[in-house]
Amino acid sequence: MGSENVRLNASDPPPLPALGTLLVDTSRADRVGEFRGVAGPYWSLRPAGGGAEWEVEPRHVRPAVLIEQLRARTARLNARSRGEVL
Repeated sequence: MGSENVRLNASDPPPLPALGTLLVDTSRADRVGEFRGVAGPYWSLRPAGGGAEWEVEPRHVRPAVLIEQLRARTARLNARSRGEVL
């Protein structure tokens, strides 16, 4: 049994991810977004395909698995090809 993903104190916030890291907001039907920064006690995420940022409590965030990353990157490329994002 691995312990690399276990926090000693569940009330401790998870470590900050790098900007642009794809994360899943479990409080919003597993919505995937890019980490954009910290806003008070919340983390700001932005849809990978473009759109408005939203805020989420860090306890409701987990790293995106490979298939979720692929879907998010594909959505971004499709939006870019339509001229919706740069």
